[in-house]
Amino acid sequence: MSVKEFSESAIGFTKSPLGIIALFIVLIYGFASLVVGFGQNLSNHIAPLIYFMVFFPVMVFLGFLWLVAKHHKKLYGPSDFKDEENFLKSQLSSAISLAAAVSKQSGGERELNQDQLEEVVDIISNTKQQPSSEKWKNCILWVDDHPENNFYERQTFENQGLHFKLALSTEEALNTLKYEKFAVIISDMGRKEGPQEGYALLNELIKSGNQTPFIIYASSSLPEHKKIAREKGALSSTNRPQELFQLVMRAIQNGL
Repeated sequence: MSVKEFSESAIGFTKSPLGIIALFIVLIYGFASLVVGFGQNLSNHIAPLIYFMVFFPVMVFLGFLWLVAKHHKKLYGPSDFKDEENFLKSQLSSAISLAAAVSKQSGGERELNQDQLEEVVDIISNTKQQPSSEKWKNCILWVDDHPENNFYERQTFENQGLHFKLALSTEEALNTLKYEKFAVIISDMGRKEGPQEGYALLNELIKSGNQTPFIIYASSSLPEHKKIAREKGALSSTNRPQELFQLVMRAIQNGL
């Protein structure tokens, strides 16, 4: 292989973390081979170098196993997707939907300011969701008696490869959970059944031993309400679409 061909291949490898690891291994072996081939007076020091060349692949293999087991989602770059253009479109669609949700939450009467737009772009660009092969890990149960109010939020998640099952009441949610598993449960607070029905559902889940991550998406983001939600067993509570997105994606990533 010519130097030009090698450099072109190397550029291709730098597009993903796996490629960079491969380049690093090639360079290490290249330098080791040069030392063995051109080094002088190595007879007294050849044994450590041979041990290194023998055991280095074993160390790399064990390190790779650890990465795959603990940090597999960090091993991929956008170019590893089947269609990089679709990946970029998905991220753009997610940003647009999240921006629409934020605008709606603030009354929809004015455009988002620069800080809000930058926050939305930053949140989406730092999200690297790889759908799981297990269907339930890509599915969210959303309990709300007015699901039309959450259209843009759901659209944001769907652009990340997630799916939804909707429930209009605590009873419907509990019946659904008898037969299906979900990665996350999102619930409003007040419904026709009562002003704190979100907590009523959470209590029933805790009694039954269901440990699905639970998030309250209601009308408040006050610190005291977040504290109460956590004390009752929820991950948190919020009325901000940006925070909801981060809470859900973090819960899903931790569960994979």
